[in-house]
Amino acid sequence: MPVGALRHRVTFQTVTSEPDGHGGTIDVWIDLAPPTWDVSITPATVRDLEREAASTIVASATHVIVGRYRGDVTIECRMLFEGREFRITGVKNADERGIEMFLFAKETI
Repeated sequence: MPVGALRHRVTFQTVTSEPDGHGGTIDVWIDLAPPTWDVSITPATVRDLEREAASTIVASATHVIVGRYRGDVTIECRMLFEGREFRITGVKNADERGIEMFLFAKETI
């Protein structure tokens, strides 16, 4: 993928549980390292979703995100972009080569 195509700078986060000081825990979102990552974000089309449905990747998605592969991004993560939040619903390691990833995400409101 050409570098210029990765025009959206995003932050990936994962959730962790921390003590709340009262004997329980609270969920806290922490940034994955490195803190920012360049990707391409496009609205999901019916064609995108149908093509991936056979692979059972797609649950529910409003956007397709393409970028360089990173193994720490899973469906347990979320992505932040310019004040918007996206829940990752599917992850695909393109060609199983660890070079490029396709993420399917649902924008939360």
